[in-house]
Amino acid sequence: MTTTQHDHHRETAPYPRRTRDRVAAVVSLIGELLITAGLVLGLFVVYSLWWTNVLADRQAKRDGDVVRRQWAAEQPGKLDTKNGIGFLHVPAMGKGFEVLVRKGTNTDVLNEGVAGYYTDPVKSAMPWDKKGNFTLAAHRDGHGAKFHNIDKIKKGDAVVFEDRDTWFVYKVYDILPETSKYNVKVIDQIPRESGKKQAGRYITLTTCTPVFTSRYRYIVWAELVRTQKVDANRTPPAELGG
Repeated sequence: MTTTQHDHHRETAPYPRRTRDRVAAVVSLIGELLITAGLVLGLFVVYSLWWTNVLADRQAKRDGDVVRRQWAAEQPGKLDTKNGIGFLHVPAMGKGFEVLVRKGTNTDVLNEGVAGYYTDPVKSAMPWDKKGNFTLAAHRDGHGAKFHNIDKIKKGDAVVFEDRDTWFVYKVYDILPETSKYNVKVIDQIPRESGKKQAGRYITLTTCTPVFTSRYRYIVWAELVRTQKVDANRTPPAELGG
């Protein structure tokens, strides 16, 4: 190749070295930014799914302790709905599973690691009411994730609510693994979506599904089968190993 030919080849190269170096630098920078973004996203996920659980569990434990101290200090029969009305126990969701129940289902309430009873769009009944549906919601992931294992519940399983004076023992009779989040019929006082046609004493558990989304709702229905008075030692019913 002659000098003239060589110079012509060099001048017509599609990407001079300086341009290639600049492109490589830009690609490298973009790669570093993507890695950084990935790390930030990963930390956010850790915060959302783990650290919020830690914080919510601590808060719920403190609130639960307050409720139990009030129960011990005040006269039997008096209910305190400010800090919590009692505790929900569901063995199928984990050994020793217990969650404080408070008024309301907005995020400010549920983010504190508790279950909340509905005040709207359909007002919940209370367990001690003669008739009605005690309707509850809790998070399935993050902020305590109290209903994370709701899918472990089977028909026939026990669901127990504890207030100061009484254990309310329910038996699961139907489960709806997925329904629209706009389906408020599932918390009606007569839960006809579960097949019931007459007023009774029911409890309904609701949460988001699938896990890590809020696209649909998971529903568990149970019916009261008996009550048991709380004794001096707060001995739990047989369904809880008492």
